[in-house]
Amino acid sequence: MTVLPLRTDDGVVIAADVADPDGPPDAAAVLLHPHPLMGGDRTAPVPAHLFSHLPAEGISALRFDFRGAGGSGGSHGGGEAEVADVRAAVTRAHEHTGAPVWLVGWSFGADVSLLCTHEAVAGWVCVTPPLSLGGIGGAAGVDPRTKLVLVAEHDQFCPPVTATERCARWENTEVRVIRGADHFLAGHLGAVAVAVRDALLGGPGPDAMPVA
Repeated sequence: MTVLPLRTDDGVVIAADVADPDGPPDAAAVLLHPHPLMGGDRTAPVPAHLFSHLPAEGISALRFDFRGAGGSGGSHGGGEAEVADVRAAVTRAHEHTGAPVWLVGWSFGADVSLLCTHEAVAGWVCVTPPLSLGGIGGAAGVDPRTKLVLVAEHDQFCPPVTATERCARWENTEVRVIRGADHFLAGHLGAVAVAVRDALLGGPGPDAMPVA
């Protein structure tokens, strides 16, 4: 693991670290954590699990604390200011690896990711997104690049029916259900990791079920 302090375009210092595979990475994942005002930071369960497991699959993983969270400077920006944090992380991941960079966000982090259409982004994996920030789909909804939306079967905030309706007009988007899970994904982190790995490397996700 390598510590990578980042600086955003608006001058905020962002705490980040990166874990790399043994050889050249086939892809890079920028991991976005849940809501800072609800205790979210880069050590939250989903980004922590992916950070630990993706490098073994040949994927570089960069995680960071949004402004005002964890070790980062600044203060919470309601989701919109955080786009600058994401852009700084994508730029660093692209420079660090030269590999396709994917945004992989959980909850609030998934919603924020949809507001960032950095030119180096290859696609988005949105893990249990509330789909309530910046309008439905943000800037990414009309973007032609690949989007995978992973919805918990028993999500308390955005269940499968709601997610399917909200994503219906998005470009190049697939919605899948994580069976048996709720929004917090306890006991289902392995299924999330499989789906993320396969999305980034171009394979199917056997542990996630497409929404009918």
